[in-house]
Amino acid sequence: MKTSQLASRHRDILNGPMLSGIIMFALPIALSSILQQLFNSVDVAVVGHFASNAAAATAAVGCNGPIINMIINLFVGISVGANVVIANHIGQGNRNKTSSAVHTAMTVALISGVFLLFLGLLIAKPILELMNTPDDVLDYAVDYLRIYSLGLPFIMVYNFGSAILRCIGDTKRPLFCLIVSGVMNALLNLFFVIVFHLDVEGVAIATVISNAVSSILVFSFLMKEKSDVKLELKRLGINKEDLKRLLTIGIPAGVQSVVFSISNVFIQSVLNRFGTAVVAGSAVTLNYENCTYYTISAFAQATITYTSQNYGAGRYERCRKAFRISLVLSLLVAGFLSNTFRLFHEIFIPVFTSDPAVAEYAYVRMQYLFILYLLISTYEIPGAALRGMGHSLAPALITVFGTCVFRLLWVYIVPAMNPALGALYIVYPISWTITGIAVAITYMVLSKKEYRGKLGGKQL
Repeated sequence: MKTSQLASRHRDILNGPMLSGIIMFALPIALSSILQQLFNSVDVAVVGHFASNAAAATAAVGCNGPIINMIINLFVGISVGANVVIANHIGQGNRNKTSSAVHTAMTVALISGVFLLFLGLLIAKPILELMNTPDDVLDYAVDYLRIYSLGLPFIMVYNFGSAILRCIGDTKRPLFCLIVSGVMNALLNLFFVIVFHLDVEGVAIATVISNAVSSILVFSFLMKEKSDVKLELKRLGINKEDLKRLLTIGIPAGVQSVVFSISNVFIQSVLNRFGTAVVAGSAVTLNYENCTYYTISAFAQATITYTSQNYGAGRYERCRKAFRISLVLSLLVAGFLSNTFRLFHEIFIPVFTSDPAVAEYAYVRMQYLFILYLLISTYEIPGAALRGMGHSLAPALITVFGTCVFRLLWVYIVPAMNPALGALYIVYPISWTITGIAVAITYMVLSKKEYRGKLGGKQL
């Protein structure tokens, strides 16, 4: 019985059909990420309907999104490095190195979580002031960010723990963790806001408690694990070789995400000048953007795991096939979701706001971003395939330029020439197009070089 349960949790990445395997691998990741996003989404929905100052509270929660992403994304990127290193060792069949990398990764998670806690508390008010946060929103936003920061150690443990479980093909248990904590988050939000009238503080406290629950669950799963990724407290520590490889792959991915978030912070600072209704409308739409993005990210995670394990095992044709399947699935699913949200906006937008002005500005953002949102797949999937082969720097540099530097230049130049809201939003699809073309070309060049003379070797 225990053997069959273990097999059902552990997916065989090296053998078997890939289409169904990638779908079943990616689906729980997408659902997990969407549930994690729902922590923030439920916060927005609850304060948007029940807070004493709904528009200001909605804007306060929403404008913190880019800041929170900026704070945590470096270390979430490093968890990608952990995924690649551990999966590579599994593909090679090296049990000792697998265990060593697991304990190094979790030690990094614990240390980085404590560091981010203090960083969040320190920068909360200064960075929100630098972002031109409206005066009627500022105090709410500072309170939310400071309380949210208390949960950052739990977020790090959950993300690294989930990355470790994904290395053995287990994406179901991280999903279970978030289902439990997501339900708890929703109930606590309503309890703190409606019963205790805590508004922004209430939804932030609920999010911290929920993140603690999900991290404790995933930590306990790893400690009870029967495979090579079993976690033992006495073995926690840093292996220099593992750390070096983890950082070599993870830091470029993390820096890419941080710079990406910085560019969004600058865009948010320009957006804040348009007033509370525009900021709140953007926050509403961002919930659906994130849901769509997380499906793309799920297929990117599948690409990384399938590529890194099969690359370590010398099964190079499976690496290429995983890339092709993941790219097609990502384009189809992202295109379907984003345009469903756009076409049926009259159903989706009222979930988060009852304010007509906020709803109008939410739809404006949808119109500019959602038609071509699927283009994000054209750089996320090739970039993931490259990271799975150990090439993390090239896609990171291209993405930093295409989606970050380009956007910063646009924000500096275009709004001064054309102050219309649409002139700010149009930078997104333009930057996706530029970045997608560049990363796709880089993948074709590097993968051709990487696989040259190898495809006649070990493969299915």
